[in-house]
Amino acid sequence: MPEVREITVAHSPDSDDAFMFYGLATNKVRTPGLRFTHKLCDIQTLNQEAMEGNGKYDVSAISFHAYPYIQKTYALMSCGGSVGEGYGPMIVSPRALTLNEVKNKVIAVPGKLTTAYLALKLWAPNVQTEVVPFDQIIPQVLEGKYEAGLIIHEGQLSYGKAGLQRILDCGKWWRDTTGLPLPLGGNAIRRDLGPGLMRSVTAALKESIEYALEHRDEALEYAMQFARDLDRSTANQFVGMYVNERTVDYGEDGKEAVRRLLDMGHRAGIIPYETKVEFV
Repeated sequence: MPEVREITVAHSPDSDDAFMFYGLATNKVRTPGLRFTHKLCDIQTLNQEAMEGNGKYDVSAISFHAYPYIQKTYALMSCGGSVGEGYGPMIVSPRALTLNEVKNKVIAVPGKLTTAYLALKLWAPNVQTEVVPFDQIIPQVLEGKYEAGLIIHEGQLSYGKAGLQRILDCGKWWRDTTGLPLPLGGNAIRRDLGPGLMRSVTAALKESIEYALEHRDEALEYAMQFARDLDRSTANQFVGMYVNERTVDYGEDGKEAVRRLLDMGHRAGIIPYETKVEFV
């Protein structure tokens, strides 16, 4: 029997990530000599774990904001990105606030290594923030613990139903500022796997994404178990926002957006390291 190499893959328990990894997780997509094992964890924890030692997982979903801190250990895969085409993380509040007003509030954020936080600080460098688990931001804003919150994931579609108002869409602000899409999260792969294995694993993920897009109904059915109270129609909308042709391939403007985002973060003093962005 030929030797089988186990590849550990970590990603968020979200409907879009589940959809993306459907082919690999269910063995619809197979790569001879490789076996994929999956770990589900929130993105802030994955960002932190990627920084531990030589990286906890062979492949990990990360926020692009975290990449400068792990660039010596990981490279970016050329597929699997979640990119906002003029939309993205949002500041929400129970009442209408002006942009100047919200800059003077303490904003609940889902983690300081998230791209949402980086975009917020690029927009308002002096804004005060407190870290709250992403799935607790809307409840805690509704309870009055915070006057505003920075929401990610499915909250971008459910905030209105919860009775909150959108104050700023960071993806729209970024598009208006740069003319580029907002790259939020991607998949990083450990460099010590070596060039050949890095390419094989990246090709397998790309095939998994393409399989899901070609078998949308069954992939969506699988993803619904991770949809956090979304109905099928809304889950389909959310998946469509973040798993599409841009996820199969960033495109040159998508790759430029990653470089621009991290360069701006470094020049603004938010990111301490200059970043050399490398895609497999």
